[in-house]
Amino acid sequence: MSERKYAVESIGTRIETFLTTILRDGGFRVTFEIEDVSPAEDDFETPEVQVRFSGADVDLLLGNKAEVLLALEHVTMEMLRVPSEDHSRIAFDANDYRLLRIEELRLSATTAADKVKRTGVPFRFNPMNSRERRVIHLALRNEPAVRSESLGTGPQRQVVVYPAGMASLPEPPAPSGPGGRRPEPRRGGPGPHSPRSRSARR
Repeated sequence: MSERKYAVESIGTRIETFLTTILRDGGFRVTFEIEDVSPAEDDFETPEVQVRFSGADVDLLLGNKAEVLLALEHVTMEMLRVPSEDHSRIAFDANDYRLLRIEELRLSATTAADKVKRTGVPFRFNPMNSRERRVIHLALRNEPAVRSESLGTGPQRQVVVYPAGMASLPEPPAPSGPGGRRPEPRRGGPGPHSPRSRSARR
């Protein structure tokens, strides 16, 4: 069992002050509780501190795969200056979203492993954050016929499941240009790379 690094006593007041301001300014009708969590036997998620939301607008936090909930979690981590390797130690949740998402990921990992074993072809998951990638890796750790690894960078990082003896796929090229975007084409009249053509093919 790893040593506890975070507790309500040390970070609870900072989290409460920060979230209260954000939720008030955003007009969210939600409340939250910050609590210490004892590590469970299941190591898919082992937070030490959990922030649990409830209230009339909790569905707004959970819409679009919990986009707002995860954004609140992310900016709070930045405020606390929590290093990336410790992100799993602090968790935001509402209506048991995390438990349901973990079960969904575990089932997806099992399905992917079965497909790879049947076809011998690597399976790529859609890009996901580091916590969700960790769940996939852990779900497959006892599958000797397959192996998993993360591929890509930043928000495009994804898990790839391979047959156990297969070499890794090459890393995709990093986007070029400012802000990770590809350079804009030179202007010069209609053509296959004109702005109109690009938008029509999105």
